[in-house]
Amino acid sequence: MNITVYLGSFEGKSDIYKKTAKELGNYIGEKGHNLIYGGSAIGLMGFLADGVLEKGGKVYGFEPRFFVNGEMQHKGVTKLTITETMAERKSLLIEKGDAFIAFPGGLGTLEEITEVMTLNKIGQINKPFYFLNIENYYEPFKKLFKHMVDNGFLEEDFYNSLKFLNSVEELAKELEERP
Repeated sequence: MNITVYLGSFEGKSDIYKKTAKELGNYIGEKGHNLIYGGSAIGLMGFLADGVLEKGGKVYGFEPRFFVNGEMQHKGVTKLTITETMAERKSLLIEKGDAFIAFPGGLGTLEEITEVMTLNKIGQINKPFYFLNIENYYEPFKKLFKHMVDNGFLEEDFYNSLKFLNSVEELAKELEERP
């Protein structure tokens, strides 16, 4: 399975994010899944890729040329695809992924996972997506979705289908039980 992970190019303030990124990477590598991600070595992105590679897994990075020119790319990836724009990168991450994970991150992470959600909602793709809710990171986002439901901007059925998982173990169970 190709697992696209969206996550921070910063490390965050708590060591739990680095530890869990590495744990997620180890899981992906051990199970023989492929990591599809943004291609950087910086922040949590580097910990995730390192975790996959430590377990002999394959890592496919997609990075815009301007990041490559800034030497942000991970040198150990199985294959690095250089894109001309962020939009091209996002499109390839969606195209190549079979399942999507929003790990704690910033604006880019939110933009990317909400695009996946929207494409699922309007029937343009039918691929599962999950929020890895480490230390309740995504609770405010979950409350925002409920606020959208309460105000008539999101269907309750869609809200109820959202998966907020609190550990790599919970995520692994979800992924392994997929048909």
